[in-house]
Amino acid sequence: MLVSLLKKTGLKLSLNDPRWGNRKDDGKKAQEGKKPGEGPPDLDQLWRDFNQRLNAFFGQKNRPDNGGNNNGGGGGPRPDMKGAGITAGVVGVIAVFIWLASGAFIVQEGQSGVVLTFGKYSHTTPAGFNWRWPYPFQTDETVNVSQVRTVEVGYRQSLRNKQASESLMLTDDENIIDIQFAVQYTLKDPVAWLFNTRDQEDTLRQVAETAIREVVGRSKMDFVLYEGREKVAYDTQQLMQQILDRYKVGAAITNVTMQAVQPPEQVQAAFDDAVKAGQDRERQKNEGQAYANDVIPKARGAAFRLMEEAQAYSAMVTENAAGNASRFKQVLVEYQKAPVVTRDRMYLETMQQVFSSASKVMVDAKTGSNLLYLPLDKLIAQTAATDAAAARAAATPAANTVLPQEAMPTVEVNTRRDSRSSRERESR
Repeated sequence: MLVSLLKKTGLKLSLNDPRWGNRKDDGKKAQEGKKPGEGPPDLDQLWRDFNQRLNAFFGQKNRPDNGGNNNGGGGGPRPDMKGAGITAGVVGVIAVFIWLASGAFIVQEGQSGVVLTFGKYSHTTPAGFNWRWPYPFQTDETVNVSQVRTVEVGYRQSLRNKQASESLMLTDDENIIDIQFAVQYTLKDPVAWLFNTRDQEDTLRQVAETAIREVVGRSKMDFVLYEGREKVAYDTQQLMQQILDRYKVGAAITNVTMQAVQPPEQVQAAFDDAVKAGQDRERQKNEGQAYANDVIPKARGAAFRLMEEAQAYSAMVTENAAGNASRFKQVLVEYQKAPVVTRDRMYLETMQQVFSSASKVMVDAKTGSNLLYLPLDKLIAQTAATDAAAARAAATPAANTVLPQEAMPTVEVNTRRDSRSSRERESR
């Protein structure tokens, strides 16, 4: 500030200025054989020149010395102490203004400003233009509370850059497993984030390692490797948040992402063989289950069908027997009333039933010749048709229908001949 003011007033402090060294003893030095201006600069003269130029800049005039004499025999006028005081006041005001202006600071959107008074927390400022007391009274810290930060556990930057001391852990069934995961978090309390922990990222990494070791230590190896990955990540996130809240770190865990979950590299080949064997076992179990699912329902259906058919046959036989008994009782009553008529009617009905289901050939022996012709092809066809009709009737029997019996083709030949023709044939 002083240099800029000197530039505005036009005051040049140069070692080549001929006024340098123009002091009271210049004449003495000249007498000693030294030229004026070769010695050190005269500070009094510099101060007088500065005051003169500064007064001229602010519109004030120099007051001459009493009696017009130079001060101490010098060539310049006496310094104006009042003008020097005004100049010093202006310079002080400008310096104070600059000092006060240094307390202004801007907080960007998504950030939070923390103001400290002599190193102790004072208050928190929102986003925008803010002001605090300048140094050394107050200082400020800006914290980004909207940024999603990430801490890596078990690796650094790349999954190939493993950290075995962090990733190897023991499961509940005493197996070693290699887990690499990343934790994403934001800041919910900037004051706690700044003052309650010294190394925040290292603290978060240690908390994440502690939480996942506890979760994995309560789980089986197969559960962690396969179906339980999401469950392990969720439990780790919840446990980390509880620990951080208890420590008052001021961070909020947003997500835990499993990057790699696998057995140690030393036993990877043996573990792959065990996994393949387990997969083969599951495949064979599934095939057996599929075969059982195909056979058992069919067997159950066949058994149920047989049971239903047996019940239907039992009901049919029972009903037929009951019907036959009832019919016999009715016939018995009629037979007792008229035995002859009832006997003839029963005979005719029986013969009608027999002849209706049998193939017959009627031969008249009186008018026929000795050569008897039997159409066997037609008899066989008629027998087959009768068997088919009997099978259809057996498939859908009525309640009081008698089961059809296998009918054999019969041939009735009326060979009644009179005794005379018989004797004639015997005589021949």
